[in-house]
Amino acid sequence: MYDFIYMNNAATSWPKAPGVAEAVAKALSGRPGAANRGGIERFDVFGEVRRKMAALLGLAAHDHIALGGNATWSLNLALFGYPLKEGDAVVTSKSEHNSVLRPLYELERRIKIKAVFLDTDKAGRIPTDKWEEAIKQYKPKLAVFTHASNITGAVNDAQSLSKAAKAEGADVLVDASQTCGWEPICTDAWNIDMLAFTGHKYLLGPQGTGGLYVRPGLTLSPHLIGGTGSHSDLRTMPDDMPSRLEAGTGNEPSFCGLLAALEWAEQNPLDRAKQDDLLAGLRQRLTQAGADVIIPSGACTPTVSFNIPGQSPAEVGYILEESYDILCRTGLHCAPILFECLGRNEGTVRFSMSRFTTMEEIDAVVDAVKDIANAV
Repeated sequence: MYDFIYMNNAATSWPKAPGVAEAVAKALSGRPGAANRGGIERFDVFGEVRRKMAALLGLAAHDHIALGGNATWSLNLALFGYPLKEGDAVVTSKSEHNSVLRPLYELERRIKIKAVFLDTDKAGRIPTDKWEEAIKQYKPKLAVFTHASNITGAVNDAQSLSKAAKAEGADVLVDASQTCGWEPICTDAWNIDMLAFTGHKYLLGPQGTGGLYVRPGLTLSPHLIGGTGSHSDLRTMPDDMPSRLEAGTGNEPSFCGLLAALEWAEQNPLDRAKQDDLLAGLRQRLTQAGADVIIPSGACTPTVSFNIPGQSPAEVGYILEESYDILCRTGLHCAPILFECLGRNEGTVRFSMSRFTTMEEIDAVVDAVKDIANAV
């Protein structure tokens, strides 16, 4: 039994999947084994991770997944490597994380693209009809959207959003940071051109792991230039994937941990019905406790954002941690412009569960919120 309750899994998961820590420790204490990098080609953990991620993401081309440090690395790789030029339009939404927003702001400044930030509904979901209108109006070269809001948990209809963008000739980039390992993802079937993911959230792997899928036929300019362990005679980065986008030595120990997490998940499928019941119960009970809860309809990740009338999110978070040993997230959650659509300028308190969250923990956090609400 832990001496705290962890409700911040949308930031990073804890605890990790069984076997992850052991796999990392084994990689650190054993011989280096990264193919072509450590000098010993006994086992290519990166290749194994690519194959398992391809199966998880509904991909035929596992060798078109570049592996790196996190989803921010992946999104920067996609946005700065994609062949945009002055005057090109990029349609996205106000639900995006700063790892999409800030690169787009920089591209607006650097090469004068036109970035269009579409309003969401009151629950943080991108309205399909408004998205279709914007795509037809702006004729973007690239369309970018998050698969799910990291604030409200609302899952977007990725298939419909991608279909609308492709109908007007746009390429599609999806940020699956909040859904990979939780929601079904069918990248090939949904006709998605690029998809970014991270390993340390609902995949239950270590920090320092992530990746970017790039469809065959789409060539990105490398974001990093350096050694690839092959084609060393070339003065430029190789054309073949994933070497083109993977300069430098990879984080072998952490990817050994991610591989362990993926193998554990294969043997322990997520019980979605159970998790959805826990989520619905948490929302309802927080509302009854006096919180103003954002409750999206439809598919959601296990994330709940709320406010307590009369208390700032920062105050509530401080009390939860200092008085109740409950760790959560407060504020703008690195997705600041979504709050224009949610109408909550101070941000929110965010509880985000994992498959390891217990009913006893939910009881405790609801009781704590009730205490705080009653004290106002």
